Amino acid sequence: MGFTVGEHSAGHMRRILRIYLTRWELDRLADPAALALTELVANVVRHVPGRRCSVLMLRETYGVRVEVADAVPGTVIAKCADPLDESGRGLALVEAVTDRWGVDERADGKTVWFECDA
Repeated sequence: MGFTVGEHSAGHMRRILRIYLTRWELDRLADPAALALTELVANVVRHVPGRRCSVLMLRETYGVRVEVADAVPGTVIAKCADPLDESGRGLALVEAVTDRWGVDERADGKTVWFECDA
């Protein structure tokens, strides 16, 4: 699905993800997957001009894969924020709550993804 996201979009996407996870009988993945999705959507809101992205939620044999793609090329890295920093922990949090995450870079943008094992 393609979206223009705003401050409240992550909440709507978390609800959609939870519906899919329930139907796929993967309810136990709801909390970490919802948290990771929230962080990826927040990054789009903060860093992507026009706030356009697409979200893909996939049921895989091992669990679930979620992808958030945008049209801004560039490298994405998880960094350690200082204790008093107000931001900068999002991808470190994604790394902490998921089994795998990564970035597929393209000339016309990137896809940030994560996977949670059942």
